[in-house]
Amino acid sequence: MNKRETARRYTIFMFGQMFVALGVAFTTKSALGTSPISSIPYSLSLILPALSLGAWTILFNYLLIFFQVAILKRNCKIFQIILQFFITLIFGYFIDFWMLCLKPVNPHLYIMKIITLLIGCLVMSFGLYLQYIGNVVMLPGDAFIRAISDTYRKDFGKTRMVSDITMSSIAVILCIIFLGGLYGVREGTLIAALLIGNLFRLLIRRLTKLTAVLIPEKEAAA
Repeated sequence: MNKRETARRYTIFMFGQMFVALGVAFTTKSALGTSPISSIPYSLSLILPALSLGAWTILFNYLLIFFQVAILKRNCKIFQIILQFFITLIFGYFIDFWMLCLKPVNPHLYIMKIITLLIGCLVMSFGLYLQYIGNVVMLPGDAFIRAISDTYRKDFGKTRMVSDITMSSIAVILCIIFLGGLYGVREGTLIAALLIGNLFRLLIRRLTKLTAVLIPEKEAAA
């Protein structure tokens, strides 16, 4: 890719980061639980609120990067790891920014909580779509799953499912031990787990014209 194409793709990816962070903020504000990948940072932010959700997200993703390096060993691509550290830092700040912007949003009626959750899932899916077509770097959560599936020759989809269940289970244990109930993981976590992937695949199929505008054909083939 030339400099113009690279700049275009990174710009699209960063907008994707921004929308994913907004989706995380909306699902969190629903108070019905958040997505599996965010469940542990969210639970930790409830247990130890001295650090924000964005800060815990950064720390947790950095931990996933270290696990990724340990799994890949010599197959680890240093430039991609450096990029992951950088985008994780920005992602955490995006989450805190949107949480601040959505501070007045505190739905009390259950139907409003569901609507807030669904908005979050849709926004997050659109952000994932932008990251996908940008195609410059994987977020630590996805890269960690990819490292496991590639190293141990496991199906990526099944590995993701196991990862989601494991992370959600850890979040449940943390909440029960330290908070005495289910706060970080609730029915919203299951809804998000089932909905976000399907919405993402739907957007990939339906937004072909937008994809062609954002990523011209000659760039898409690069």
